Amino acid sequence: MLQDYVNKKSAETPREIKVLDKPKGKMTIECDEMWSFVENVENKENKQWIWLALDTKTREIVGVYVGERSRESAKKLWKSLPPVYRQCAVFYTDFWEAYNTVIPKKRHKPVGKETGKTNHIERLNNTLRQRISRLVRKTLSFSKKLENHIGAIWYFVHYYNKCLSG
Repeated sequence: MLQDYVNKKSAETPREIKVLDKPKGKMTIECDEMWSFVENVENKENKQWIWLALDTKTREIVGVYVGERSRESAKKLWKSLPPVYRQCAVFYTDFWEAYNTVIPKKRHKPVGKETGKTNHIERLNNTLRQRISRLVRKTLSFSKKLENHIGAIWYFVHYYNKCLSG
């Protein structure tokens, strides 16, 4: 059955970032969050937020978390980053307050869209919506199970990063 295959693939997809080794040094990361929708029998308005971090030089997705739009979720995005980024990178974000409480002040640069400092992550959000049908805002392809929703996002992240390296 197709749904069994989807469930199995979702469960097998790793939930951690694998990126090429980076030397310590100057790195620039763009972070953003985008909402998606998961139908749930108990809650038909189940918004899930996809938190992403992108290395602007390599274009690799270096951090991911799916959850609510809160400080706790920002912390989980931060924890998903490989240590070299948490230690060395400068982070460009929008003005969402949760970032201010998690990213060290000396390396956090909140900016408006007009600066162009978050163009790459905004473009990635569009790519995600184009390539993962369940993320399109008005679609019949929405996720019914949160686990499969998260699995589809992680599956894309691994595929996307693999395409960049090979």
